[in-house]
Amino acid sequence: MEPYRLRVPGRIQELVRSLHPELKRKVRAGLDLIRTDPEVGKELRDEPGGLRSLRVGGFRIVYRVAARRLIDLVAIGPRRTIYQETLRLLRRA
Repeated sequence: MEPYRLRVPGRIQELVRSLHPELKRKVRAGLDLIRTDPEVGKELRDEPGGLRSLRVGGFRIVYRVAARRLIDLVAIGPRRTIYQETLRLLRRA
């Protein structure tokens, strides 16, 4: 089966480019895993609208499975701040 496509906002592209090479490798491996099996991340209960989160070391990748085999990346960041950041981004959108 063909992998899902990722829709990656510019701010997330810049963030991934700026990561330490080892963390960047782990994040990219996590993104590949999400593309092949979007159910791999845990479903977030207290967040709005069907978000999922995948643990990658101390980081989390927050995403939403959209229509037509598309995955929207919402945020990537350290566990201690990512959920507050996600809520802030969603309120702004």
